[in-house]
Amino acid sequence: MTTHDPIKHIKFLRQTLSQDKKPLGFFISAGCPLAVNMPEDKWPLIPDVAKLTQFVTDELKSKTEEKNNFDKLIDEVILSNLKSNNIEDILSFLRGLKEVSVGNSVRGFTKENLVELEKNICDKIVEKLEVNLPDKDTPYHKLAQWISIDREKPIEVFTTNYDLLLEEAFEDLSIPYFDGFVGSRQSFFDLRAVEDNLIPKHWTRLWKIHGSINWFQKENKEVYRSSLTKANGDSYLIYPSHLKYEQSRKMPYLALIDQLNRFIRLPNSLLIISGYSFNDQHLNDTIINALKSNPNSMAIALMFDTMTYEKGGEIIERYPEAIERAKRRNNLALWSYDEAMIGTVRGKWKISDDIEDEDNLAECYDKKVHQLKLGNFSKLGDFLQALIGDKQTNLDEK
Repeated sequence: MTTHDPIKHIKFLRQTLSQDKKPLGFFISAGCPLAVNMPEDKWPLIPDVAKLTQFVTDELKSKTEEKNNFDKLIDEVILSNLKSNNIEDILSFLRGLKEVSVGNSVRGFTKENLVELEKNICDKIVEKLEVNLPDKDTPYHKLAQWISIDREKPIEVFTTNYDLLLEEAFEDLSIPYFDGFVGSRQSFFDLRAVEDNLIPKHWTRLWKIHGSINWFQKENKEVYRSSLTKANGDSYLIYPSHLKYEQSRKMPYLALIDQLNRFIRLPNSLLIISGYSFNDQHLNDTIINALKSNPNSMAIALMFDTMTYEKGGEIIERYPEAIERAKRRNNLALWSYDEAMIGTVRGKWKISDDIEDEDNLAECYDKKVHQLKLGNFSKLGDFLQALIGDKQTNLDEK
């Protein structure tokens, strides 16, 4: 049976993340907020997509036997073979209807019905996502602390999350960052600064590729970012789908997708992926196509939990789409708790007898159960925090 040595690969990751001139990026997705330590009765800080969808559904569905517009919308989502347990699919479908509803009724909805539904759904999403980190010792703060170390190339952080947790961690630690918007009252999207990289070198790049709870769109289609999360009559720019909506809705989303594509194409770039299940085919295609075009780049996806699980006596792949993609791409690695796919080869984690077992590396690996748990964002935060001391020692020696 093929095996992969966890100590060898942790060493590689540590050495790579310690380089000053290498393009380094992090892809933070929906699973990461689940790793923030909270009291049991308040966990999770932010729910995953399925539980967020359930919350929105419970809040907006009819409380009587008669169906309301939200119930009818869900019926149409199901009829269209989309996932009714995915709020992003629901929003995409709703916005698609809205685009063709001008002057017409579409599937029994007027444009006014659809505008109201979109507002109600986004209001409920914001209600659940407008939270604060419980303290300054979270995985987000540990990532931010690691980012704050002086280096030749700025760190790029991509996220599909539309909460404000990354912004909070950066600002708690006074780490300057650029998210594509400039200004103070109603910050506007500066496409030229994004595309031409007209940004100070010491600023972290934060690319929110699914929008944010404080991004809005005015009736004249102008997009802006606010210091508030109240819409004040404007529509939220949450999950601006890759479907071809009006140009102003496409513009931030496609410009930031282009940034992800551009980053991976940089010579010898490394993208660390955390909290992502590879369920967004559009993003998968963006990542894979960029990796194909640049064989010298690499993406390491740190997957939560084991690669498979048992149900009804059957062994089921937990991340089938990720596995299928990694089988065909030797510069996409998957590191789950018990298995890894590295260079298209799948194997269990096992420490080799001839590999030196350093204490600070072995902490990432549970020898008793042979599991590498960097797929837990909390463990990744601890790993990055340990690197800060190594990096500072190297700087002191220079």
